[in-house]
Amino acid sequence: MLHFDPIALVSSFPPELGVFFLSMLPVTELRAAIPIGLQIYHLPVITTWILAVVGNLVPTAIILYVMPRIHEIVMRYKIFGTMVTKQLEKAEKKFHKHYMTYGKIALVLFVGIPLPLTGAWTGSLAAFVFNIRFKEAFPLIALGVALSATIVTVITRIAAHVLV
Repeated sequence: MLHFDPIALVSSFPPELGVFFLSMLPVTELRAAIPIGLQIYHLPVITTWILAVVGNLVPTAIILYVMPRIHEIVMRYKIFGTMVTKQLEKAEKKFHKHYMTYGKIALVLFVGIPLPLTGAWTGSLAAFVFNIRFKEAFPLIALGVALSATIVTVITRIAAHVLV
């Protein structure tokens, strides 16, 4: 069985860089980075929140900017094009109902509610699937990331007081 230990991964990093880096990873995003920043590194709440939000937005900007170009290249090759098309169809199925019901605010909520398989990475892919341009998608995803960071921070702070 594959074991992933995010704390061990960033153990040699300064705490601030550890929070920033963990927020960038699709496996951890800010859902792991914020509790680690607050409870393991004992960083101030505002510092942790800012590092996690900015760290989570770095891959978002890259995905939103690069994905259309990569898609063009990949679609030239039949084998890869078929695989990518299937994955994009899965992502569209997951997000389509919400998008049709709530419009672009669905992207904010999809990213902002910290559940498995939601977040900035998946939201960026959803924005690509639904052809939401970078200028529109990035602020919506950033708002969702800020919402998610706030929810995770509040839950972490409450849990820290309840479990002590």
